[in-house]
Parts: sequence; structure tokens; C-alpha cells
Amino acid sequence: MRSMYHQYYNRSVIEAHYLFAKELTPDQLEERMRAGAGLSSLSVVFIIICSVIILENLLVLLAVFRNKKFHSAMFLFIGNLAFSDLLAGSAYIANICLSGPRTFQLVPVQWFIREGTAFIALAASVFSLLAIAIERYIAITKVKVYGSNKTCRMFLLIGACWVTSVLMGGLPIMGWNCLNNLPECSAVLPLYSKYYILFVVTIFSVILLSIVVLYVRIYLIVRSSHQEATNSPAYALLKTVTIVLGVFIACWLPAFTVLLLDTSCRMTSCPVLNRANIFFGLATMNSALNPLIYTLRSRDMRREFLRVLCCWGVLRGGRPADRCAVPLKSSSSQEHCTDKHEHQATPIMQECTTCV
Repeated sequence: MRSMYHQYYNRSVIEAHYLFAKELTPDQLEERMRAGAGLSSLSVVFIIICSVIILENLLVLLAVFRNKKFHSAMFLFIGNLAFSDLLAGSAYIANICLSGPRTFQLVPVQWFIREGTAFIALAASVFSLLAIAIERYIAITKVKVYGSNKTCRMFLLIGACWVTSVLMGGLPIMGWNCLNNLPECSAVLPLYSKYYILFVVTIFSVILLSIVVLYVRIYLIVRSSHQEATNSPAYALLKTVTIVLGVFIACWLPAFTVLLLDTSCRMTSCPVLNRANIFFGLATMNSALNPLIYTLRSRDMRREFLRVLCCWGVLRGGRPADRCAVPLKSSSSQEHCTDKHEHQATPIMQECTTCV
């Protein structure tokens, strides 16, 4: 074990692992190491997309933080998911900038941090979706679960989400890797053990399947209740988070498939593993789509986004800054609007405030 940790600062270890796991010849490895340091066109496109991801999810976090109407358990969980998406965008930019020939300038501990951050962001997204599903189930089956004396339960759930994510993403740097066992190495992530990747994908798949089952259960409860419940803001919010789950699965399924293939196939037998970065790029697109879903589905969120952009000067259009900074009227996000012609404090707010 001591010798394994000693190798964490040995730069030649990465060369040896890439040579074996990716089944390269010494000449091919040398060509990779001497490749141009500039970014490819595809990498530039992904960096631009990740920059948009960071800005979008920062907008979600600001909207949730600024508006007391979004301080309910549901929107705080959505804010937690937005933070994990923001981390995913940042981690992918770092991954791109430290990939290619720069990979061989890293020591193993730096390589583990580069990849581990991406896994932490992925785990946080999955656990955030699980927390949202649990919250929706409790909200549908019980009343006022998150009262003033139970707020700590919500923050404990969010805290557990991040602690578990950090532990799961940090397992390789803590020792579950293949530094002393080359035949066990992944072809896509040459310092990671195939068994660790199989473990992570299996855990995530079981969690996502559990979330799907939980949502089916929620829908059955809603449909068996009064008919008007299907037109309520709570039901609309349920549809929104279900769309978020569906988009997550659609974006990450190809990447999960490639990782599963990696655990049972060599690089020469499965050349698709050479294009794994494209599938991971597609998966990262999920972090860009979530804020768009909130914007399209939630009138309140859309108005708050416009207000934040107005404060930044993007959409001010001559309006005074103090008018842009006026928050929405605080009320429960689960309530119906009773006056569709209620006068609002800013020109942006002219319609009834509805939830989702």
C-alpha cells in the first residue's frame, strides 16, 4: 500500500498505464505526448458550452437565493442540483484543458483529482435527483413535512448528498485504483480500476431505477386522488422534475453504456472506446438543459431570471437598477393565483404569478 501511494507523484506511471490500457505502441504514445498543445475545434465548442452551463446554473442559484418564494424545500433541492451542474461544467472545462498531451505532464494524484471532480459532480446530480424524488413523494403523501422544526431534515439530506458524492468520487485517490495491477485498468480511464467503474455505474443505475419507480408510485397516488389534483401547481411541478429526470437519463445513458462496455472489452476489440470523450460531452449537455427546462416550465423562475439579467444590465433597456432589483412578492410556490390582474412592482411582472 505504501508503494502505491508513493507512485502518486511518479509522472512515468501515467505513461505506463496509457501505454498498456489503451494498447498503444511506444511510437503512438510518443506521438500523443508530442501532439500540439492547442485545443481542437471540438474542445473549443465544449468549452463554450460549459461556460454557458456555468452561467445558466449560476442564474438558477441567484434566482433561488434572491427570491423568498423559492426558499421551499423543492426549490432548494433544485438549487442543489444546479450547483452540481455548475460543478460539472467547471470540472469538464478543467478536464479539457488538462487532457491531450498535458495529461502526461500530470502526476497521478493530479490525474485522480481531475477525474474525481467530474465523478463527484455526476454523483451529486444523481443524489440530488434522488433527494428531489423523495421530497416529491413526501409532499404528495404528507402535509407540511418541512415545517419550521423540520428544516434541518432537508439540509441533512443535502449534506448527505455531498458527503456521499465526495466519498464515491474520492475512492480511487483513497486506494481503489489499478496502480499495482495493470490488467485491471480501464481503457477509457487508465488509472481507474474496471471494478470501480462497474461499481459506480451499477450504483447510479440502481438509484435512477429507484427514482423511476418512485415517480410511478407518485403518479399512481395522484391519479387515484381527486381529478382536480392533476391540474394543481404541485402536479405541474411533479411533471417538471420528471422531465429533468428523463433528460438526465437520455443524456447519460450513452456514457453509462460506454463505461459498462469498458469493463468487459479491450480497446482494440471495441474502438468506440476511443471516442468516449464525445459521449461524455453529450452527457455534460444535461447540465445545460436543466436551466432551460426550469425556464420553459416555470413562470416564476422565468421572471426571476429576467430580473437578474436586468440587474446585470443585459435586459435593462433603460429601466432604473432599483426597479430591476425588486424581488417577487413572497408567497408559497404551491398556491394558485387568485388575481390574474394583480399589479406587480416591475414592468417584467404583468401576469399572474403561477408556480410551474
